[in-house]
Amino acid sequence: MDMRRAIIMATALPLAACGVNSVPTAEEAVNAKWAEVQNQYQRRADLIPNLVATVKGFAGQEERVLTRVTQARAQATAINVTTDDLSDPATFQRFQGAQNQLTQALGQLRTVVEAYPQLTSNQNFLSLQSQLEGTENRITIARRDYNEAVQAYNTRIRTFPDAIGARVFYGAKPKQSFQAQAGSEVAPSVDFGNGA
Repeated sequence: MDMRRAIIMATALPLAACGVNSVPTAEEAVNAKWAEVQNQYQRRADLIPNLVATVKGFAGQEERVLTRVTQARAQATAINVTTDDLSDPATFQRFQGAQNQLTQALGQLRTVVEAYPQLTSNQNFLSLQSQLEGTENRITIARRDYNEAVQAYNTRIRTFPDAIGARVFYGAKPKQSFQAQAGSEVAPSVDFGNGA
């Protein structure tokens, strides 16, 4: 019996040190964080039709901006990224690009809203705007948490001894993280003008 136990222990120790358990655990953490990112993007997509309908009631002549928001929402929700796609840079970039387009369209919508003071005092609009702002904050947090999980996973599959198990047992590939939007390193210029 002691010989058998010694063989099991001698086999189990190297396997435990090779990421047999830690690599899938880290990958599941990435997948869970990704699910939360998708959850928050879906919440935003669900709020947008109500916001657009409310704004349309007050600012019907701003149809171009409202159409752009609706189209950007459709494009953002049309790209589905599965956990298998998290290692595919092209798919991940398409998803991130569509989400960035929607963020920009919502920014234009906010600019339109400022021109309609009666809209900004409407309770339905204020509630929807507050929910959307809260969702944008949740998206930021979910993306940060996802990036942290990706960093931990990518580090684990590239460092010894877990790198052995990651390659031999799982064929692990690095996951993609969210990157800053192009041009975000440049501070926006603010021009209050002089009214002339």
